[in-house]
Amino acid sequence: MELSEYTAQDALGLAALVRAGEVTPAELAEAAFRAIHAVNDRLNAVIARLEPPAAGTTPGARAPFHGVPFLIKDLLHGWGDLRCDMGSRLAEGYVYEEDGALAARYKQSGLVAIGRSNTPELGLNAVTEPVLYGPTRNPWDPSRSPGGSSGGAGAAVAAGIVPLAHANDGGGSIRIPAAWCGLVGLKPSRGRNPLVPPAEGEAAYGLLAHHVIARSVRDSAAALDVTSGPTGGDYIALPKPERPFLEEVTRPPERLRIALCTRFKETSAPEPECVEAVISAARLCETLGHEIVEATPEIAYPEVAALCFELYMLIAAKTIETAARATGRAPGPETLEPHTRATLECARATGAMELVASLDRLNRMSRVMGRFMADYDVLLTPAVSRAPCPIGAFSPEGYDEGDLSYWSAEMECYTFLPLFSITGQPSMILPLHWSADGLPLGVQIVAPIGGEAILFRLAGQLERAQPWAARHPPIHAANCLQT
Repeated sequence: MELSEYTAQDALGLAALVRAGEVTPAELAEAAFRAIHAVNDRLNAVIARLEPPAAGTTPGARAPFHGVPFLIKDLLHGWGDLRCDMGSRLAEGYVYEEDGALAARYKQSGLVAIGRSNTPELGLNAVTEPVLYGPTRNPWDPSRSPGGSSGGAGAAVAAGIVPLAHANDGGGSIRIPAAWCGLVGLKPSRGRNPLVPPAEGEAAYGLLAHHVIARSVRDSAAALDVTSGPTGGDYIALPKPERPFLEEVTRPPERLRIALCTRFKETSAPEPECVEAVISAARLCETLGHEIVEATPEIAYPEVAALCFELYMLIAAKTIETAARATGRAPGPETLEPHTRATLECARATGAMELVASLDRLNRMSRVMGRFMADYDVLLTPAVSRAPCPIGAFSPEGYDEGDLSYWSAEMECYTFLPLFSITGQPSMILPLHWSADGLPLGVQIVAPIGGEAILFRLAGQLERAQPWAARHPPIHAANCLQT
């Protein structure tokens, strides 16, 4: 199979070729490995190759993604017997003993893991530049970052290595790479997908969600169909919808009332091209018959940023302690990056009543957004506040001992994203806009909690109205000489 043929298909398209007998899973895996060989030296998106399972160990041809190559993000993946270094020298060599529910469902869907993707240390950064594995570069411009923390996943999908890849999001980690790499990135509702692993409880107190980064809306929908649903005993669980999300993609939405927000309260102004992206998307929605109303939620962004850090630092500290026990390494200058050590010390100094106050604020913000969304079907915002930043702009080695400024500094790149991790609402990035320099920016659509169906209906309509599938970055497997 030529790489041009391989990269021309999304995941469902590749699986259809397998079912038709036109290609085998082994040939797809071989094409994915050739794609890695073609582009990964320039991107550093894939940090480890994995040999596919032996014939007969994968689900049958009726599985929706039968034989489709897939990458696993190297962070909290819950994939049994697979290393999970978490971008950290402390956790290097850490292995989950058994599959979590999410990993089991990926395997049952027919996806074939062919590698692990790069991530910043413990997913704490908006860029993917860990000391352990080095920076991942953006295939649209290798001098720039693909974002984080699912930066390896985003770069790999954009460059044609795989059609979709595992990712997770605790404040923007699916959505930043989707925006900066020109891809579809959904953060599902709180409780939609299983947590990883189950022992992690609420996973950053409800902030963290798992899903995929994809090239097509239908792949994102089909992936959510196979992974979502209760496992039994879930702390928070949403039931399966009345019909598959994949069916929603081709169902035209009714006339929607869409709130347009170009800037959250008490934030610095987004770059003009990010605003231009969402204004252009709003005009497109109007041509499709939807009502656009300018509106801004009554939540101050600095409070959002602070709360996201207060909760995320606690799960980071817990993960550090779990990794330290498993590997026998102590947290310190030789095992953790400076800003990660500062985050750990801040978490250790946090008292129980401070956590209670943070959770109270989470509930209050969720209710404020619930009241806001009662007047609208969808909220439309820019995906990011800045164009992809240069490699090194937020290098972990650039932070001093005890310096926590990385959180607020890097969040200036993505001010529209963390609120919906706090509220648990589903939010989706769509690649509807590129800058004058040819860099993807994207837009974000948000629904009330549990409202993925309406997002898929609108996203499918927008994808049909303004297709992006044929748009490839300069560094792409299909552009490389076949060998």
